[in-house]
Amino acid sequence: MAHDEMTGGAFPPTAVGDPGPARPGGSAGVPDGGPQKAAGRARSARLDSLTGLRFGAALLVFFNHVGLPFPHLRLLESDSAAMNLFDVTGNAGALGVTFFFVLSGFVLTWSARDRDTAPRFWRRRLVKIYPNYVITWALALVLFASVYTTTGTAIANLFMVHVWVPDFEVFSSVNQPSWSLGCEAFFYACFPLLHSWFQRIRAEHLKYWIVGVTAGIIATPWAAYVFIADKPYFPGASLGATVSAEQYWFAYNLPVTRVLDFALGMLVAQAVVRGRWFNIGMVWSGVLLAGSYVLCSHVPFLYSQRSVTIIPIVLLIAAAATADVRGTASWFRGRTMLWLGEISFAFYLVHFIVLTYMRKELEGTFSVAETTGLVALGLVISVLASWALYALVERPITRRFSSSRRARRAAAS
Repeated sequence: MAHDEMTGGAFPPTAVGDPGPARPGGSAGVPDGGPQKAAGRARSARLDSLTGLRFGAALLVFFNHVGLPFPHLRLLESDSAAMNLFDVTGNAGALGVTFFFVLSGFVLTWSARDRDTAPRFWRRRLVKIYPNYVITWALALVLFASVYTTTGTAIANLFMVHVWVPDFEVFSSVNQPSWSLGCEAFFYACFPLLHSWFQRIRAEHLKYWIVGVTAGIIATPWAAYVFIADKPYFPGASLGATVSAEQYWFAYNLPVTRVLDFALGMLVAQAVVRGRWFNIGMVWSGVLLAGSYVLCSHVPFLYSQRSVTIIPIVLLIAAAATADVRGTASWFRGRTMLWLGEISFAFYLVHFIVLTYMRKELEGTFSVAETTGLVALGLVISVLASWALYALVERPITRRFSSSRRARRAAAS
């Protein structure tokens, strides 16, 4: 089977949970028959725990949107109950998105193959994400967003370039979670070059790169506070987020700053595969992540959105991958969690549409018990709609169009 080869090495052919056939035995970072053999075994392991964790991250984003006390989402009648809910869920979406960005870099590096080309990689990524994106973009416009979205903003959103505009009404337009897909598109564009670059880093030097990129992520809010004007406030100011839209955009939405999260995931994957990672396990990683989430409520807003949780996120992703390589127990590898992880991308794009349209169609506000029931209903509808989108659109299109006819014929020969 002939392949085009690009200087600098491999690009990943698969999504999370499908990096290749699993091989039993072995452990990440523990050579067995030499470093090359250990690295090869690590790369061949399925990352089923990370597939399951994907839905957990998407669920955090769901509950963050449930808890926003803005008129287009709020269900609770009681002001105190609404603010109590927001106090718990206010940083959940930022945690989920940061997890996804780091996870993306980690998995794409982990599942990279020795012979591939950048155009083939970009084709697979486009086929994977864009059909779902376009369908949910159109659905949001039809159900509610067309009323307040200009034609120019809608077109920018369709082509995933709205995230480059430092205007809250633009980068959060149409289907609000779509801004992160604009970041992912930039990450994919950068991946071949970054992967080629990171492969050349000596194994013993990876720790310096990981520390440096982590420091850059933690320092991004500081740069926003120091160098960008803090007024006029963006819409979250009423909830205590006293930063300007430009500060928020630079620290949280801008692809050029968020690519650091993606690059950190890539570097950590290199460290795990090359046996240069100290694994503290999923339990302790989870404990640290929970503690960092609590800490988010006690630091300035922009730090809570990204910096505070970055290290525990990295530790958890690496620990889950290591657990899968070693074959140790992981609740996230269960059949239900795997299924939920498979539909998590669709869920991420669908859930905000369900919540917003449900709020639009309902009259009045509700008690805590009634709101709990409505949120559960919204979650069920979101899961079922995501399953349909995954089964009818994402999976068949990915299987049919991820490679060209020539490549499929060559593979069959």
